[in-house]
Amino acid sequence: MRLVVILYRLLPIALAFWRDHHRWLLFGAPARRTARDHERRAERLVASLAALGPTFVKMAQLFAGRTDLLAPTYAKALATLTDQVPQVPLAEIVRVITEEYGAPPSELFERFDDVPIAAASLGQVHRARHLGEEVVVKVLRPGVESLVAEDIRAAQRIVAVVERWWPNPHVVGTRVVVKEFATRVVEEMDFRLEAAHAVAIRANFADSRNVWVPRVVEPMIRRRALVLEYCPGRRVDRLDDWVREGRVRPERLVRDVMELYAKMMLVHGLFHADPHPGNVHVADDGRIILLDFGMVVRVPLELRRQLVAAIFAAIRRDADALAQSFHALGLVVTGADPEVIRRLAGTLLSVADQRNTTRERVELLADEVVAELYDWPIVLPSHLVYFARTASLIEGLGTHYDAHFNALQFATPIAISLRSRIMQSLYPAGDHPRIDPARVIGAALGAVARVVQRASVEVVEAVRDAVAGATMIAPPSSDTLVKR
Repeated sequence: MRLVVILYRLLPIALAFWRDHHRWLLFGAPARRTARDHERRAERLVASLAALGPTFVKMAQLFAGRTDLLAPTYAKALATLTDQVPQVPLAEIVRVITEEYGAPPSELFERFDDVPIAAASLGQVHRARHLGEEVVVKVLRPGVESLVAEDIRAAQRIVAVVERWWPNPHVVGTRVVVKEFATRVVEEMDFRLEAAHAVAIRANFADSRNVWVPRVVEPMIRRRALVLEYCPGRRVDRLDDWVREGRVRPERLVRDVMELYAKMMLVHGLFHADPHPGNVHVADDGRIILLDFGMVVRVPLELRRQLVAAIFAAIRRDADALAQSFHALGLVVTGADPEVIRRLAGTLLSVADQRNTTRERVELLADEVVAELYDWPIVLPSHLVYFARTASLIEGLGTHYDAHFNALQFATPIAISLRSRIMQSLYPAGDHPRIDPARVIGAALGAVARVVQRASVEVVEAVRDAVAGATMIAPPSSDTLVKR
């Protein structure tokens, strides 16, 4: 029955996509679609996924950072699903807490707020007071485990059928995302694992004065409920008034967030894998608050070394070595022609070299690369999905506060400042390569982020210009942009 409901919601949208290629479904020239057509369809997609409930809202968050699978219009629309989840009735929350702790909230806490401060796809969060301390109580949505299991089975069946008929890299990539989601979401619904992740990440940042990881109230850890220290702050993308007041410097903010994730990926090897603005806040004193540790992945040493090898190849402009790194990282579809992969590496390197081109040239180059990438046998494997989401978070944050955001300017000093820790983490025996990884990593992170920025910001600007031309809206004045 659930499969029927899912098909009822999503099949009309799938047929609309199919008509983009065949005007009469089975034959005919492609149907012409405007940017506004795609915006309306993206809105319908978001509404349909929200109606399908927590599983599809959570899964959509993974796709929101996958502009290799989705056009920017759809990826941006899916990102709005972060906050679009209805609240669980208080009576249901009380029931779960009573089942987990053996007593209702009125007996466990000195105060328990009836209205939640957050309603996410899998859990709901309420403020409370426990033993004189302000805390938050995270409660798993009632019945979500069985619903997620049923939805995953249905999604896997649908993707399997689609892949059987259309086995292109985008469908394969979709299957990879669904598979990764099926693995991670089971872990995310066990709050005992989330508590362990929070404790470990808090320990990793114990010496960082600008990072605040909430303390877990360990006697209150349960499978479906968890109590943590309350960390007041604002979402990282909702600080415009603080910026205007001078309380927050955008440059420092972006640098701190980049450093936070660089440490997790390259130094600690324990990575917060749910990077979206709702999980990254800023405290009154400027500290970065990291929230929600249900989705955390370990980054093996060998994987980190492979990432660094790819960076070395990119900096040397060595297409052959970069193609080899694609294979080592699991990016290449089985049976792919090595020459095709080498051409892909060369094309990507040429994009990275285009530093001072005009906007028209950048748009043309971006269109050319995206069109070719669609047919090339490259799929982002599951273990790299979350790094792509982090790149999207940082790129979006940077351009939100500065339309002329330069990722290289931020990435290089971060890598240099972390030099000794990166070297020690990647090469604990001291057998590091002669090339300085810290300097190379900084340059490469900037180059990669710059390419991602062009592929998204330029598209957004093109759409904005089209709308402005049609409605005679004047461009924003320079004083609306945050100055460095």
